Amino acid sequence: MYHRIHQAQLAGGPGLPCPGSRENPDRPLPAGLATASCTPRGGRIRVQVRGELDLDSADRLRPGLYTALAASEHGLDLDLGGLDFCDCAGLGVLMELRQRADSQGKTVVIRVASRMVDRLLGLLGAKELFTPPDPPPIELRHPAPATPSSPKAGTSPGTMSSRTRTDGTGCRQAPRC
Repeated sequence: MYHRIHQAQLAGGPGLPCPGSRENPDRPLPAGLATASCTPRGGRIRVQVRGELDLDSADRLRPGLYTALAASEHGLDLDLGGLDFCDCAGLGVLMELRQRADSQGKTVVIRVASRMVDRLLGLLGAKELFTPPDPPPIELRHPAPATPSSPKAGTSPGTMSSRTRTDGTGCRQAPRC
């Protein structure tokens, strides 16, 4: 039998993939409890997870996280700054969520992490799995000249001619017609 402190909850607003609500989200959570709240942001959904992500809470949060991922266009942005504890089961849920997102052509990005989560991911070499993808390189396209320009008669190939002349003070003047 599970006690209240071993339950995980998903919270969100009307129409969000994480149904339900939570009063006073800044209040400390009892031990063993994890909550997740979802907020849509463009084509992504921000998921804030608080509490302790362990075997019991991870199993209870998994379906809601999958639902949030399915409801997103591009993926999830995770805020794990409120996690006080995360064991291997919690890490497993994060890895499964990332794998599922990858199979759907989406991403899971950890935008905020508690020191403990940051250290755990760092020790396992998994930080880069949850970093934003590099933006695509910007390709500058310049129109190609219609015909290759050739040097003007009487000039060497490395010299530019502008058909302007100076007025004796070194200032350029427009050509006379």
